[in-house]
Amino acid sequence: MSIVVTAASGQLGRLTVEALLSRGVPASEVVATSRDVTKIKDFVDRGVVVRRADFAEPDSLPAAFKGADKLLLVSTTTPSERVANHRRAIDAAVAAGASLVAYTSMLRADTSTTSLAPTHGATEKYLRERLPSVMLRNGWYLENYTAQLPQVLEGGAVVGAAGQGRISAATRADYADAAAVVLTADGHTGKVYELGGDEAFTLTELAAAISAATGKQIEYVDMTADAFARVLTDAGVPAELVPVLADADLAMSRDEMFTDSGDLRRLIGRPTTTPAEAIAAALR
Repeated sequence: MSIVVTAASGQLGRLTVEALLSRGVPASEVVATSRDVTKIKDFVDRGVVVRRADFAEPDSLPAAFKGADKLLLVSTTTPSERVANHRRAIDAAVAAGASLVAYTSMLRADTSTTSLAPTHGATEKYLRERLPSVMLRNGWYLENYTAQLPQVLEGGAVVGAAGQGRISAATRADYADAAAVVLTADGHTGKVYELGGDEAFTLTELAAAISAATGKQIEYVDMTADAFARVLTDAGVPAELVPVLADADLAMSRDEMFTDSGDLRRLIGRPTTTPAEAIAAALR
């Protein structure tokens, strides 16, 4: 039996495969799946089993999930296709005889007012009805900000529509470590984990942290959601994601991306990566 990681060509999926290997799971017992296996062919050289899986093509899933004991279902990126894709993956996990599926949901999925919440809520409900499960309600990624550092430094500003809302962001590596823990240790079945970084921040505080790290004065410019959406569009963000991201910022302004659960720290057995650490790493 094996541990299957979906979307292993993506950043979170790839990091989860690495975390499983770091925790001592034999490479031959890890199955990395992707729609495009050429993006994960490097895993083959390390003994990881690589298989093609496309949630939009149900016929690809039985072979991809064959022998699965546990499976990490990484949520798909296109909101309009998410629920149907996830249901097909869950059905395939049931058919494969999986004993546990961990799902990367979103923070406060049951109470969040964001446009993304219903798709995660529907997936959680469908999964609970069919398989033993663990809900990994991931908060925001620090990389959503550190990846924008070149533009921030050029423009002298962090821009958004989050007001002074607090954001409990962590790195993808932190979330991947948590996923590896629940896939390799007992006692997590049925749990719902609200995952976020130890050090919550406002975007004003994030701008100050970037200033401190770079010696350049960076300000936070708060906008309306419509104005922020225009900035995202001008930056080349895909059209379907623009309203989603603008809406997420509004949720941040209501503290919906904040958690003080401590779940992530307890799962990974260490403090989470701080914003200052993530900024320093990105600058290096």
